[in-house]
Amino acid sequence: MSAKYHRVLPLHAPAISVPEGLEARLRDRLRIAKLRTAPRTFTNRLTLGLALIGPGLLVMLGDNDAGGVVTYAQTGAAYGFSLFLPLLVPLGFIAYLVQEMTIRLGTVTRRGHAEMIWKRYGAFWGAFSLVDLVAANILTLMTEFIGIRVASAVFGVSYLITIPLAFTFITGILLFLQYYSWERISLFVAALNLVFIPLVLSAHPDWSAIGHTFVGQGWKLPGGLLSATFLILVSANIGTTIAPWQLFFQQSCVVDKGLLPQDISASRRDLMLGVIGMVLVAAAIIALAAQYLHGLPNAASLHDSDVLTAIGSRVSRTAMIIFALGLVEAGLIAGIVITASTAWAIGEAFDLPRSINLGPMQALPFYAPAIAGTALAAGVLMLPHVPVGFLNLTVQVIATVFMPAAMLFLLMLLNDRQLLGEHVNSPLRNTLSIGVMVLLIVCNGLYGLVTVFPKAF
Repeated sequence: MSAKYHRVLPLHAPAISVPEGLEARLRDRLRIAKLRTAPRTFTNRLTLGLALIGPGLLVMLGDNDAGGVVTYAQTGAAYGFSLFLPLLVPLGFIAYLVQEMTIRLGTVTRRGHAEMIWKRYGAFWGAFSLVDLVAANILTLMTEFIGIRVASAVFGVSYLITIPLAFTFITGILLFLQYYSWERISLFVAALNLVFIPLVLSAHPDWSAIGHTFVGQGWKLPGGLLSATFLILVSANIGTTIAPWQLFFQQSCVVDKGLLPQDISASRRDLMLGVIGMVLVAAAIIALAAQYLHGLPNAASLHDSDVLTAIGSRVSRTAMIIFALGLVEAGLIAGIVITASTAWAIGEAFDLPRSINLGPMQALPFYAPAIAGTALAAGVLMLPHVPVGFLNLTVQVIATVFMPAAMLFLLMLLNDRQLLGEHVNSPLRNTLSIGVMVLLIVCNGLYGLVTVFPKAF
């Protein structure tokens, strides 16, 4: 018998063999089935709810990555208490709208996003989407290691030590843990993303000024709506809220977790919790920067180290340490989920055995390309002179540029009644989704025009 198969001995039935990854998934489903049929006590209901959470929280808290943390800090430093704070509410709505579609697609088809594109629209478009994803993922991973590299200096530890340690942790839990354990550890790391909330509370921001932004007061926009600074920060904020890797990650995560159509409601709640956490953390970082960093020279292009230094000098060293810890956590959780999204996408595209439930020797081709991509990103950030500031904002904008094409494939799949039956998009969802695509295209177009013809605006 092959090493990747185990014996399963159901009662009153002959012994059968199932793939190792499927066996682990079946055990997880059996655990959930028992919780569903258990007495409806508070403890059992809570246990069931906790068992079903995971993909939504991971994708949204992973969305507040190291690059996103710095982008939010640059936003608050450049514009203070302004429209970017209330803008987070519609951005959270957009994130929920987009990611909810991956829940339905994954639970109904039980196929990952890359596999659906490859098999539904052919090798050309499958390869197009895969190349875009892998390239964007490697660039994004570089920003995660930037955060870890810069935070290392606060603790007096060389990045030549911390970056390899982070790489080992990210790839180690992917290689050697099964899905359930990998998800629980990832959720623990993701929960540490909330450290920015007590940080801003302890810094005592101007709550009155924050409140005024939500009623349209105090919106100061130097240079106007068509300034290069404003447009690049709008694009970067959108790019750090919705990105192509999120579509691939959450759908594959739903599939590997073994969720079914009956789990859609629970998965939506999981996603909503993640969106709320993402918005609160983003708002906390913008508010902190608006209170203490607004007005600094070149505020829109502050580097990670500039942000940390400014927080240390204007708030306290303790605040700087907590912010540095948040940067490390943000880099780790994003590294975990983005590496997994690459592995799943490549595995699905080339029809490889693809499950975190599989051991490294049973699915090395599944793990290897993602680990190689993460190693490349880590290796670049171990070089002595890397343009970290330029790279950080550029990556967020690239995510915005790639997103309309990714959403187009998602929308076509969500309107395929042959695939989804009653779970296809409603006309309202289609209208809202097309509106998001138009917004992204307009934002990208305006930024391109301002960059190429700066004197025309």
